[in-house]
Amino acid sequence: MPIKKSAKKYMRVTARKTEKNNQIKGQYRSAIKKTIEAVKAGKPEEAKVWQKKSQKALDKAVQKNVLHKNTAARKKSRLNKIVKNAVKK
Repeated sequence: MPIKKSAKKYMRVTARKTEKNNQIKGQYRSAIKKTIEAVKAGKPEEAKVWQKKSQKALDKAVQKNVLHKNTAARKKSRLNKIVKNAVKK
C-alpha cells in the first residue's frame, strides 16, 4: 500500500479509470459476440443490426482512448467481412 497522499489518490483515480475502461470494453466485446452469434444462427438481418451497434461501440471506444483507431478499424473490417459472407449465403 502506498504511504504518500498523492500515491493513494493516484490509486483511486486508476481504479475509477479502470472500471470505466472495462465498461467500454464490455460494450464493444458483447456487441461483437452477439453479431457473430447471429451469423452462426443464420440470422443475417439480426447480424446487420448488431454489426451497426458494434461499430458504434468501437468508435466510442476509440473516442474515449480505450482502443487505438487502427485496432478498431481492423475489428470493424473483420466483422464486416463475416457479416457480408453470411448475407451472401
